[in-house]
Amino acid sequence: MKKALIINAYETYKGIGEGKLNKNLCQIAEKTLIKKGYQVKTTILEDEYVLEDELKKNIEADIIFVQFPVYWFSAPALYKKYIDEVYGFGYANGFLCQGDGRTRRDLNKKYGSGGLKNGAKYMLSSTWNAPKEAFNNKNQFFDDKSVDEVLISIHKTYQFFGMQALPSFSIYNIFKDNTIENDVKQFEEHIENIF
Repeated sequence: MKKALIINAYETYKGIGEGKLNKNLCQIAEKTLIKKGYQVKTTILEDEYVLEDELKKNIEADIIFVQFPVYWFSAPALYKKYIDEVYGFGYANGFLCQGDGRTRRDLNKKYGSGGLKNGAKYMLSSTWNAPKEAFNNKNQFFDDKSVDEVLISIHKTYQFFGMQALPSFSIYNIFKDNTIENDVKQFEEHIENIF
């Protein structure tokens, strides 16, 4: 049976939100993955977690699904802390990769080629205050960059371990738009097709 890890990387900040949308998207992802035959484990970053248990979940996962709101053009601080602690421990102990891939014996090996999770996949799903038109447009705020280009550091973290990206999903303009219900339906269709 294939294994999946869902990471709910929501972090509460008073006055911004309660995390209901991100929680709902994680629940939809879990339901879909179970229906597709995956054994699913979930981590909620606002809850306490045990580093070794989290590392094991990441090592065993065939798919890692990360749901997060974008705060100041990146993931919340709790998720960065999780990356630093869990993935740092996995790196240091050779569980997720063999160093950065380079060796003195083989100078053809490139930086970032030491991943041990080859064949595993990951998916990023993010919620934004920014409107969709702010991306992929040279006259808008993100200077013609896509969501995936803005979130490049998260993508590179998983690629460093040898993982392949599944198509990302984003919900935009969450504070000013009344299309959340439709956006959630699009999310359901997206993950149904992806998995």
